[in-house]
Parts: sequence; C-alpha cells; structure tokens
Amino acid sequence: MTTKPTNPTGTTQPSIPCAPLKAAPAPDRITPDHTFEMRFTSTPRGARLARRLAAVRLDAWGIPYGTDPHDAIVLILAELTANAVQHGHVPGRDFHLRLHTAPDGRTVRVEVTDTRGERHPRRPGRPHRPAVHADASGEEEAGRGLVLVSHLATRWDWHPRSDGPGKTVWAEYTAPRDMCLALQLP
Repeated sequence: MTTKPTNPTGTTQPSIPCAPLKAAPAPDRITPDHTFEMRFTSTPRGARLARRLAAVRLDAWGIPYGTDPHDAIVLILAELTANAVQHGHVPGRDFHLRLHTAPDGRTVRVEVTDTRGERHPRRPGRPHRPAVHADASGEEEAGRGLVLVSHLATRWDWHPRSDGPGKTVWAEYTAPRDMCLALQLP
C-alpha cells in the first residue's frame, strides 16, 4: 500500500506569515547607555568582523561614519582587537568585545578581553620602547599599537579578567565639546 505525500518536497510552510524586517530610523544624536557585546574568533578575520560590526553600531548610535570620533573609536578598537589576536591568542579560545557609551553620551568605552593571562601590556604612562621588527628598509612594523591608542584615547589601561584566565584591555574616548555640538550630541 502506498500513500501520496501532501508535500512532495518534504518541507513545511510556516503557519504564521513572517512580518518583513523594518529598519530602525537613524537617530540624530547619541542615546546614552548603549552597549554592544559579542565574542569573536581569535583570528584576523574575527578582529576584522569586530571592527566592522562596531563601526555599524557606532553609526546607528549617532556617531556617523567619516567623523573624527567615529574614526578614532574604530581605530582604537582595531588596535585592541588586533593585539588580542596577535598577543592574547590561546588556541580554541575567542576574544570578547564590549562597546559601551557612558551616560554622558560623549564617552565611549572599548573593552577587549582575551584568555592569555601571562602576557600583559605596559601600563600607561611608563616609557614605552616599541619592539622593533625591522624589514630591509629599517622601517618598524610592530610595537606602535598601544602608543597610537594612548594618543587617541582619553585614557586606557588593563586589568586581570574577573571570570577566568586572561585580561581585559580597555580604552575610553571622550568627544570634545565642540565636536559634540557639531554632531548635535548632549
């Protein structure tokens, strides 16, 4: 005895039709207390994805592409995630990114947590001699990332990870008041 299937492909149709996704209207100013958190693979591809998603999020929060605050925050984030991949990588472990705007709406904090506990960056304010990995032309190609972060960020530091092995490197960027007026920030 054979039966004829009602659906020859074996797939089912949703019983309730899905509503189309609607884009949220773009805000004209930062709303305080936004947070974006996500884990990424500890690879260059993971660092690149973290940078791109954070850039989109900043734009959605009212810090538009092409502005000095947006570019500075994305560059800080790129350096911290690249360091997590290069110096904080433990095979099979991811890094965690947290991006947060403070209640004042002007300060954005970037936190990158990796699982390598034995390698720590130099504390801010201490003399820093970049590690020189010179090529044939004598150009330095490494060791300047945290120097760049220290020039762009209002402040930065690191602390041991509270929930396991590793460390969190964080940096805060505070937009100048005149820039806030130009962007219509509080």
